[in-house]
Amino acid sequence: MTSRITSSNLNYKTYKDLSLDIKKNLYKLPKDIDLVVGIPRSGMIPAYMIALMLSKQACSIREFMSGDYKSVATYRVDVDNDVKNVIIVDDSINTGHASLDVRNMVTKAGLDKKYNITYVAIYYKDDNYKKFIDIAFERVPSPRVFQWNYLNHVFLKEAAFDIDGVLCIDPTKEENDDGPKYKNFILNARPLFIPKHKIPYIITSRLEQYRPETEEWLRKNNVQYDHLIMLSGYTAEERRKLNLHARFKAAQYSRLPDIGLFIESDRNQAEEIARLTGKLCFCASTDELFGRK
Repeated sequence: MTSRITSSNLNYKTYKDLSLDIKKNLYKLPKDIDLVVGIPRSGMIPAYMIALMLSKQACSIREFMSGDYKSVATYRVDVDNDVKNVIIVDDSINTGHASLDVRNMVTKAGLDKKYNITYVAIYYKDDNYKKFIDIAFERVPSPRVFQWNYLNHVFLKEAAFDIDGVLCIDPTKEENDDGPKYKNFILNARPLFIPKHKIPYIITSRLEQYRPETEEWLRKNNVQYDHLIMLSGYTAEERRKLNLHARFKAAQYSRLPDIGLFIESDRNQAEEIARLTGKLCFCASTDELFGRK
């Protein structure tokens, strides 16, 4: 099997893209909006962006359903004004099932009779969205991923992960002594991002001699994975002197045709891994995606 994610087909949107895409499409929205409602979690981001750009009140779908939206008003809003025209916002629409669920929930509560409601998505996959919502801003075909959700995306089933700076924090210089302090760090490092899905590969430039401690930490922190690839045949001093970190990860990543994405914490290494492999590499510390063609 080969990866479905490639350097030429993955569409990536950042927070900056989201803000600009909203700004240039505001004209598509109704002119007389009284309330902007976001669908948690991802829909809250564009909802608040729209509300701030238009100086409108914003709330979550739960607050809207319960009638508590006046309690979250800001100084920009006269809460005594009657709310009549509402937009309900999500970041994207894919199959339409999530949007349909929200619409059904609103209809069941009778809110569609009380308010004039317009359903909005910032990004859509194809024109099928018209069956489920009223307005969509920008077409972004699949496969696609957003800065605000890539670390929880199902496509991580096709990804390889580094450990330090991704799954756990980086060691300090004092901890990185290639001795007792480093072993203690590996066993007790604070976790950063623990994937929800089982990941096929972990590729780390940690030395093979630390496999027992590494495996113990992964077990304690409920990291589900298939393969753990570590650097063997070198000392820590040789690894630093030869600057093997990115080259080792890139060499391993290149051998995996079913893996289309690598998650790395160091920006320079991420850029080098993408260059050496011709494949995609996310930098987890900056949320940049390298290797797109």
